[in-house]
Amino acid sequence: MTEYDGKLLRVDLNSGKTERLMIEEEILRKFIGGTGLGAKFLYDEVPPGVEWSDPENRLIFMAGPLNATSIGGSGSVSVVSKGPLTNGAGCSQANGYFGAFLRLCGLNGIVFKGKAENLKYLYVDSEGEELRNADWLTDTDTYKTADIVKHEHGCREHEMAVASIGPAGENLVRFAGIFVDYGHSASHNGLGAVMGSKKLKAVGVRRGKLQVPVQDANRVLEVSRKLIDNVKKTSATYEYGTLLGIVNNIKTNMLPVKNYTTSTWAVDEGKLAKFSAQYIRENFSVRRNSCWACQIHHCDMMRITEGPYAGEVVEEPEYEQFSAWAPAIGQNDVTAAMMLSKEVDRLGIDTNESGWVVGFAIECFEKGILSKEKANGLDLSWGNAESTRLLLNLIAKRQGIGNVLAEGVMRASKMIGGDATTMAIHTMKGNTPRGHDHRNRWTELFDTSVSNTGTLETWGGPIALGSAPKWEDLVAANLNDKGAMMFEDSLVTCRFNTSMNVELLCQALSGVTGWEFTWEEGMRVGRRIVNLLRSFNIRHGIRGRDSDRPSLRYGSVPDSGPAKGRSLHDVWDKMLDTYYSGMGWDNSGFPTPETLKKYGLDYVVKDLYP
Repeated sequence: MTEYDGKLLRVDLNSGKTERLMIEEEILRKFIGGTGLGAKFLYDEVPPGVEWSDPENRLIFMAGPLNATSIGGSGSVSVVSKGPLTNGAGCSQANGYFGAFLRLCGLNGIVFKGKAENLKYLYVDSEGEELRNADWLTDTDTYKTADIVKHEHGCREHEMAVASIGPAGENLVRFAGIFVDYGHSASHNGLGAVMGSKKLKAVGVRRGKLQVPVQDANRVLEVSRKLIDNVKKTSATYEYGTLLGIVNNIKTNMLPVKNYTTSTWAVDEGKLAKFSAQYIRENFSVRRNSCWACQIHHCDMMRITEGPYAGEVVEEPEYEQFSAWAPAIGQNDVTAAMMLSKEVDRLGIDTNESGWVVGFAIECFEKGILSKEKANGLDLSWGNAESTRLLLNLIAKRQGIGNVLAEGVMRASKMIGGDATTMAIHTMKGNTPRGHDHRNRWTELFDTSVSNTGTLETWGGPIALGSAPKWEDLVAANLNDKGAMMFEDSLVTCRFNTSMNVELLCQALSGVTGWEFTWEEGMRVGRRIVNLLRSFNIRHGIRGRDSDRPSLRYGSVPDSGPAKGRSLHDVWDKMLDTYYSGMGWDNSGFPTPETLKKYGLDYVVKDLYP
């Protein structure tokens, strides 16, 4: 008998009823938890014809077997739903404490269906749960919502984890996010808009009083030590989190500069030095702000000490926040980037899509496609931080030009029309990439385009960093890693702590459950999830080779960097042929019946091949 028991909380927002159920061990072993279990419930319960904003769509918060253990960063949670940017599967993870506290309340996850009559929040502890009125929290930002809900239940900072939406989620901005423990964001594919469509403002989970059962605690502790030792030996992440990203990526032309109009960020050395990890920590840090069981020095609380935003308290921005609010919009003041990072988190919108949307709008303004009058009188010049802040608020409230941009880059470009469509950075599914210039990071360009999650589905190994490999090697690297990320996101752990080390993660899973999980079984679980998500998207209309491509600007030729003067456009179909074949899919990208059966998805065959 496994030590890992799957208790699930179902919440019907139509009726206000809640129910706790057990998940069969067979299902747990096949899909583990997190993204895997979320994908299973999404596929089984959201049939074709149910749109992202339909009450019958599911919003799934899922923990995993490693949550609340000694594994570093094991407080994370995976959120799964049908998302508004792609109208297909959305899978996103947020670090912090939420997943650990769920497990300490005896729960593996929460599945929401329906739509409340008015704004609600869910309170959960180890004794039970309660839906409460949240009308009084309408239009409250994510930071204040978290503080207020904790105060309402007499909890201090780390006695409750709160997942909430801001004004953007309430107003159904297509790239609204769900924010956990302040700045930790599960935002890819607009999951906050799904939460808003259900009239759900927040979920507050009190630190439970239960113990998470572990079969062999010593074995899990030993794996924890090996994982963190690997981080210490191989990565500066241990000391600086993602703060090294700007200075490192400028060297390889992987910063996203001015909506991909160039791959070179022209910033003087003095201003660039202020984006260094050392300068940021020495001048702005106030205190550590660690996640569950995490030793990595990451996400300090900071106070801006210079410039027009002096005195503002912020959470340490991630690399992708700095990239979005500095090179992507052509501004070079580190304190302005810090201010905008907090503004995005408070409003409850995804940093990545927001950065691309603002950069796109600025280029449209620069080229006369978007006039000052149409831009609500804003001066949308490159580097104008205050205009950017005002534009973000217009987007979150869907006012004026913000109502168009709230649709996301792909749809906004079509609404504006003309040459705007040639300047939009997105996949043909409708989501945008992470905060890099993927034209010099080809493995992520390819994976983002073929992914089924609304964001990255794998990494592609070390050749992803600062190189332009042969297309055959690029696809081979993707195929080699495919499944590892989905397995890790099903456990659910922080990537900075565990680095997709499937072997050690399987040992940790074995120590918790007693299953004796092997590397082969771990990768098999990951591939199972990839194929199930692919099948979900196909059933919901995302099909054919044309959906697995970058937009014209996203796949364009960079003017500098390792891929200078080159693109993958002419070999893209060859890449898809090789990738589909390696995945066991047909020429249209459909998993074959044999592949589905290989991964224990026999019941999916009749849906794809009726």
